[in-house]
Parts: sequence; structure tokens; C-alpha cells
Amino acid sequence: MAISDQKIDFPIFSNTPHVYLDSAATSHKPQSVVDTISRFYQHDYGTVRRGLYQLSASATRLFEESRTQIANFIGAGSAAEIVFTSGATESINLVANSYLRPRLQPGDEILITTLEHHANFIPWQQLAHAAEANLVILPLDENLDINMEAARIKCSPKTRMVALGHISNVTGSINPVREMIDLAHTCGAKVLIDGAQAVAHTALHVKDLDCDFYTLSGHKIYGPTGVGVLYGKEDILNDMPPYRFGGEMILEVTNEYANFKKSPQRFEAGTPNIAGVIGLGAAIRYVRDVSLQRIIQHEEHLTQYLLSELNRIKVPIIGNPGERSSLVSFLVDDIHPHDVGTILDSLGIAVRAGHHCAQPLMRYLGIPATVRASIGWYNDESDIDALIHGIEQVRKIMK
Repeated sequence: MAISDQKIDFPIFSNTPHVYLDSAATSHKPQSVVDTISRFYQHDYGTVRRGLYQLSASATRLFEESRTQIANFIGAGSAAEIVFTSGATESINLVANSYLRPRLQPGDEILITTLEHHANFIPWQQLAHAAEANLVILPLDENLDINMEAARIKCSPKTRMVALGHISNVTGSINPVREMIDLAHTCGAKVLIDGAQAVAHTALHVKDLDCDFYTLSGHKIYGPTGVGVLYGKEDILNDMPPYRFGGEMILEVTNEYANFKKSPQRFEAGTPNIAGVIGLGAAIRYVRDVSLQRIIQHEEHLTQYLLSELNRIKVPIIGNPGERSSLVSFLVDDIHPHDVGTILDSLGIAVRAGHHCAQPLMRYLGIPATVRASIGWYNDESDIDALIHGIEQVRKIMK
């Protein structure tokens, strides 16, 4: 069977017959990204910043070009506001430990939501414990959206940081980040937005959003694993102490003291994931060449098709957000989600089944897990049809 036009760009679909509906966990890579990484290792590989020879100069140029591309893609003010990390998780931990830890006092408050992925929950929880501060968790409304009335009550002069996901990895809700940012700044707090689920699925301009920090992972936007980004306002980054120590982030070292470079180098100690950064730049170019708006429209169509088909076969959907991204969590009768996922896999359909690293939300809902289908640019209606047929087969098998 011929594959669809958008699948042609992704070599895995020429070799793997599976229906892949788990892009919220990680996305597949287009040939252009694979080729860019391979070409770099074969023709341009060298360490960055430190060498006087041509290979080092070439690697440095490609590395910094990726930084500029990413800054432009997310609407940062300058490339100096783009710090390369191993992913969104490290980016959040960097902010928690480098920005907030030195400033947090007993009785201060950190405001998060019930929707958060563990990566944007545990760093703040552990920091609050260590500093004898308070972790304030916002409740949800009946649709599983953030309760903004509660947010306006709970955000106070004691609030030092508001941290929330741009898009929930369980409900797919697109959170009111601009409203939350304005509210937090009114209270005198800084804001971190976890954009891991958003960067490949929504137009983004961090300068217009006015968030203080924004995090993302490369492997969720058709790039390689092991590379991510922390965006931070330049003046804030330059006022933060380094999170890790090592080479390249140093201006001067004596036996008694060290002076550190400005952002972004002060947070990029050691040899970075050079090929990963260059591969992420290639992924950004791919998305731009296809057109992010075209990707969004394609995913919106498939998401609505998925929702209508799930409703048709009477599969209950978790949450009814006012704005939804391209993922849907659901339950199939009283069948455990792990059984659903395992049977679907035997039919060649890859979905996520579990608590999705969101155990506080699962406890809030009173369920152990859900099944989650998430859509990427390479999906089409035939994938949705296969999933619906698969769910009907699950019901027959488990009946």
C-alpha cells in the first residue's frame, strides 16, 4: 500500500508498517534531519568554539546557526536567550536551581497546576520542601481546564514562580498561558512555560507572550533526542549563577575565584550535543519548509475526525477543554488501558497507555491510567480508521 504524501518524508514509515499515534511522547524524524546529522559526522565533525582549525570553525558555524534559527522560530529577542540543554526536563531543573533556589525563602509560594507532567511538578515540589516554601496547586474546572477564578485568588505577593505547561500531555488542553503570565506578573512572580507539547503544534512568539522562561525538547518537534532549549529573558539569564560548571563557560579562573561568561555560554558547560543541536536546526528548517500553519491545520482536522469517531463508537474522552491540541486521552469500557495498548500493539497500532507521568492528575480523576492517541504531521485519516477498528477488536477480544 502506498504511503501518504506527508509520510514519504519519514524513512521509518517505509520500513515499519505500524500505525504510529504516540507523537506526544516522541516524534519520528524526517529524512532531512537524518541526512543532516549523518553529513555532519561524515564531513563537518569537530568540537565547537575551541579549535582554530577549519573543522572546528565549520562545526561552530553550524551549531550557532541552529541557535539563531531556533531563536527566530520561537520569537526570542536574540540568540543569547537560547540555552541548549538535554531537553525540557533539564531546562526546568536549570531554572529551579539556578534562578529560584537562591531567591526562595521560607513561606514563599510556587504556583503550579494539577495538569503538570512530573518534569514540571517534581523540581518545584522538591525545591519547596528544601526551602520550607509552599507548593500551591491550582485546581481544574469541570472540563479539566485551569480554574482561572482559583488562580486569581491563589496568586499573591508571596508567589515567586508560576510554572505551567502550555499544553497538557493528558487532556490536550491548550492552557491560557498569556492570561496566566499577565496574572503572575501582576503578583510580582516570574513565569516558566513548559512547552514540550506545544512547540510542534502551535505558533509561538515568546517575546509577545512575555514569559520569563520557556522550555522545549527537540525530539518532540521532529528533531533528535538528547537536545532541548531553555529560552529566558536575557537580563534574567545574565543575573543567574551557573547551574553546572566546566569548560567553555569560563572567562577567567585563578586558584581563588572564577568569572563566568554571559548567557548562553554560562549555562553550557562541557562539550555540548553538537550533532543534536545541528539536527534540531534541521528539524526547525523542515517544519518551516512544510509550514507550521499547514501542520496545525492538518492536525486540527485529524483531531476532530478522531473525536467524532471515538464519540461514534461511544468511547469516553478524558476532558473537554475549551481549546484542544492534537492529542486525546480516553478509556475503553472497563478494560485496563495497559490491556488496550497491548492488544492494539499486536494489531500494529502504537498508542500510549499509562499515567503519562502525570500521577497527581490521575489521582485527581480517580483513575490509574488512560489510553492516549496523539497526532503528528505524518498521520492521516487511515491511521484514525485503523485505531477505531482496533478499539472495536479490543472490545471483541476482552468481551
